[in-house]
Amino acid sequence: MSKAEYVYSVLLDEIRSARIPGGTALRAGEVAKRLGVSVTPVREALRRLEKDRLISYEAHHGATVVDLGDEALAEYYGLRAVVEGLGARLAAARITPEELASLRELHAAMAEHAEHGRYDLLGEQSRRFHLRIVDIGGPAFLGAHARSVRNSFPVPAEASLWLDEAQVKAQMEAHEGILAALAAGDGAAAERIMVDHVNRAGEYRQETSGPLPGDLA
Repeated sequence: MSKAEYVYSVLLDEIRSARIPGGTALRAGEVAKRLGVSVTPVREALRRLEKDRLISYEAHHGATVVDLGDEALAEYYGLRAVVEGLGARLAAARITPEELASLRELHAAMAEHAEHGRYDLLGEQSRRFHLRIVDIGGPAFLGAHARSVRNSFPVPAEASLWLDEAQVKAQMEAHEGILAALAAGDGAAAERIMVDHVNRAGEYRQETSGPLPGDLA
């Protein structure tokens, strides 16, 4: 990993997890000192983050982390629903027994964590579940696009709906429904359940935290 790639990966993670919140100024010199590198790789990383639309440049202010609000949140979940729903529909027609078994294994691990109250582990596992389905359905374009969409929206770790015990059962049931549709080769059902599942996550975020971005549904 190059120094520029290292800086990019660190800043991307910090922005996506909202450890660096929206509206924060990113000064190349300060970042370089904190990460123990020169200014050059920091500037390269900032240019990449600008292309990702995670930071913006303004005269006399330099680089600033984009502050996303309610409209961006609605657009984010709407786009996710379309992309991940399409991925589920396509996956139903091409999933192999081995791929289905792998998804069921991941779901079983989530069920075990949920049973023992380990809710902090569920968000990342759910992310893997969703992206694995999209990778199966659309290996040429959709998988990369789904990651790009998710990476473009800062996600506070504490904002995951999977941390809400009252939400866990319904979300696990949605995953079970998606698995059943994939096993049956029912693309329409897989898409409908995935779209409803993602949209419900968006509604939850709007209901519980207003302008706070994101969750890991």
